Amino acid sequence: MTTIHTPDPILIDGSAGEGGGQMLRSALTMAMLTGRPFAMEKIRAGRRRSGLLRQHLTCVRAATAICNAEVEGATLGSQSLRFTPGDLQGGDFRFEVGSAGSAMLVLQTVLLPLALGGQPATLSISGGTHNPAAPPFEFIARTYLKVLREAGLTIKAELRRPGFMPAGGGEVFVQFSSTHDRPGVVQDPHTYEAIAPSPAFNLRARGALLDASLEALIAHIPTSIAEREIATFLSAAPPLPDPTLGWSSRVLRHDASPGPGNALIATLNFEHVSEVFFIPGQKGVSAEAVAERLADELRTYLGHDAPVGEHLTDQLLVVLAALGRGRFRCGPLSSHARTQLELLPRFTGREFEVSARGDGTFDLGLESE
Repeated sequence: MTTIHTPDPILIDGSAGEGGGQMLRSALTMAMLTGRPFAMEKIRAGRRRSGLLRQHLTCVRAATAICNAEVEGATLGSQSLRFTPGDLQGGDFRFEVGSAGSAMLVLQTVLLPLALGGQPATLSISGGTHNPAAPPFEFIARTYLKVLREAGLTIKAELRRPGFMPAGGGEVFVQFSSTHDRPGVVQDPHTYEAIAPSPAFNLRARGALLDASLEALIAHIPTSIAEREIATFLSAAPPLPDPTLGWSSRVLRHDASPGPGNALIATLNFEHVSEVFFIPGQKGVSAEAVAERLADELRTYLGHDAPVGEHLTDQLLVVLAALGRGRFRCGPLSSHARTQLELLPRFTGREFEVSARGDGTFDLGLESE
């Protein structure tokens, strides 16, 4: 009889660094990809509502289903979790957050393992799709998936119904194709080999600006709110890098959404990268304030020449860790990014190269072994 050795779990202090749900999501992603178990304590200990909330539990349950994991501590409010992954598998998966919690954060948790697992799969997630403090669907579809397509992955995403807080009820559908030329991942829970290198990923320039678009999403609220947001943004937005280009704008009504909601989204589509900027409308916040906040985010990004913005940086570090090599240039490092730089090497055994540039931007990378 053969005895299978399971290594000791990686011990993670969930209150360290940014101390939020991203640590849990990144740990789940890397555990699925590398086969390394982990034990996390003090999950979200510094947050007003500490421990696992519904959207975090949905992340855990989704990861468990996708890799046949063994899990301890997956209960509402728990500050401790032990996760031992099994083999990645394809199939048709459906998960419900059960509240207005972000469906997009659940998607980010399982997207890379499903894409790199080498088996066809479909994924349906219901919950919030345009939440504060979470990426909207458009960021995933236009920004994140564009990068993954450049890395050789075939993924299609569809917004079937938007969900705004507090009602939620949105739905996204994602299809993963099985192709022979995609980057591979070695995920062996018995030997725990490193992830196999893929063709190098390199994103250090934006390229030419191709177009700029502005969208005001509304559901069950007056169109005049969206019109005020658009007018204010167009007067407050910083100049575009190409003065010959202007903003295209439109109002999108989504009255199929279960509840009222609003979001203002700006997209800069460059030759090598697309960046999406997003501010959700909230009760008590004027349309003008929403638009001015969005203009400020755009101004920050256009204040440097790095192609990768703050939120994409957090996700591309996981992509680099998963693909095994590559490099990209980003703006100033947030607390989330610095936490990723500490956490991810614990699963791969490889430290990132971090090079500060004189203008406040950074080059981040991994070289093939």
